Amino acid sequence: MRSDPCNWPDLYGDALYRHAYFRLRDEMLAEELVQETFLAALKAHERFAGNSAEKTWMIGILKHKIVDYLRKAVREQPYDESLQSLDEIQNESFDGKGHWKIDVNRWNNPDASLEQQQFWQTLQDCVARLPKRMATLFILREIDGLDSDTICKEMDLSSTNNLWTMLSRMRMRLRQCLEQQWFGKI
Repeated sequence: MRSDPCNWPDLYGDALYRHAYFRLRDEMLAEELVQETFLAALKAHERFAGNSAEKTWMIGILKHKIVDYLRKAVREQPYDESLQSLDEIQNESFDGKGHWKIDVNRWNNPDASLEQQQFWQTLQDCVARLPKRMATLFILREIDGLDSDTICKEMDLSSTNNLWTMLSRMRMRLRQCLEQQWFGKI
């Protein structure tokens, strides 16, 4: 069922904003992309077939707007050579036998952590601390669920080896942050 476009901000504005803000961590940009989504939906309103809920259709439009923005932002951002190397991260995290230096048994019930709103806020804070390129990678891979080939194209990576290296670094940084900000406090 189609609703009056004049009602879209009231009906879908909050959901679209939350979706955009979680992925972009920028209030102004989230608002801008939500506005662009409404404009695109208004232009395509007559072609909306109704095969999905109107809200789902608009979130789909917003996802494309976000991907377009991220693609452009990643291509314009130079690679930061000052990032900690994977070897440095591994040396800090593992002993000579390849075992964790920290006692991971302290993370006694990760499933319970996932159910807690505070954990999700901590995860969001940790993602926000990542370099922009790594945060974008996290969003594309873990939130949007894009495959390796698509991510390589979106982020202008020359090979899947580069992607796997970045994924490894990103995961290690998130693990370190979560260890300090969440698991170290439970």
